[in-house]
Amino acid sequence: MPRRPAPDSWLSHLCAYFGLRAYDMAHYLGVDAGQLSRLASGRRPTGPAVQEALAPFVKCMPAMAPTSGPLALAPPAAAALEARLDYCRHHARRVRRALRPLEAQAQAAARWSAALPAFRAALPTDPGAEPDSVAAWPAWHTWFRHRWLDRRPGTLDPDQSAAYHLLRLRAEALETEAAALQALLPPAAGEGEPTDDVVLGFVRANAMRR
Repeated sequence: MPRRPAPDSWLSHLCAYFGLRAYDMAHYLGVDAGQLSRLASGRRPTGPAVQEALAPFVKCMPAMAPTSGPLALAPPAAAALEARLDYCRHHARRVRRALRPLEAQAQAAARWSAALPAFRAALPTDPGAEPDSVAAWPAWHTWFRHRWLDRRPGTLDPDQSAAYHLLRLRAEALETEAAALQALLPPAAGEGEPTDDVVLGFVRANAMRR
């Protein structure tokens, strides 16, 4: 089997550009492994027959092979895409369901933070030190209410926030992938065509105008 051309040889670039293996090129050129290796390294001059065979390849190849270019792809097989689409949609729904309790907590915390100044303003001034709950019940109750407001979280804690973002990012990634997969699939039969109800409604509307 022909040895692979050196990675920086012109023949290596040519093979990579056209997606060929070294033995493919050797077979086409009609040379053996040793000859191909010497051609690639420049230790053997290319004869007229080899030059003539290589000329169309060299002519179609730029001086420096681009790192990217147009891709020649057949329409993808629908079954594999549909299976992945079902997976993405199913798991995106599952992750969104897991997000709901955290979203509800975060929304409640945001509402609480927005209303907290009004709650504080409605209370008498904070007495500071804890009053005696028996001798000065109203003052103690005021003191307690200020502390009760302080204990109420105004945001999700860091662990909950991390859980929220991890779930959100996963859901968004699955939804983005699902949208890309859907775009690769052909339209479903009848998609975009008017339904019987739509057609009947159109006919009735036209009849009423007459």
